[in-house]
Amino acid sequence: MAVSLKDTDSDDVAEVSEINVTPFIDVILVLLIIFMVAAPLSTVDVAVDLPSSNAAPAERPDKPLFLTLKPDLSLALGNDALSRDALQGGLDAATGGDRTKRVFLRADGTVAYRELMDVMNLLRASGYLSIALVGLEDTGAAPATAAP
Repeated sequence: MAVSLKDTDSDDVAEVSEINVTPFIDVILVLLIIFMVAAPLSTVDVAVDLPSSNAAPAERPDKPLFLTLKPDLSLALGNDALSRDALQGGLDAATGGDRTKRVFLRADGTVAYRELMDVMNLLRASGYLSIALVGLEDTGAAPATAAP
């Protein structure tokens, strides 16, 4: 009977040629947990008083079409008063039916955001999708606040 015995006299340590990925997976899972906890913190609703824009003013077109939302929620196209029902007809008359022309929408600072969005939705429903919001240039001065 032939028996093969392993040579136990050698002190060579066998080299491991496989990469141990367990620590790598542990680090990835810890990072995943950190991002899952931190993600909802970046979407917290905070009351904000929006500042004026400090962006460079865009080039003004030759004949801009201004739609103004006044404090009493009435509309004006240029200098002419306009009802919400007559908005599409007034815009079509002012643009000659060109619905690709940009409409510059400006609103009084006291107008609620909901009202401004309602007017924007009216513009979209009328087919005018190119809408630009008009704001004040930032002059570096502190904004005026109303007395309580």
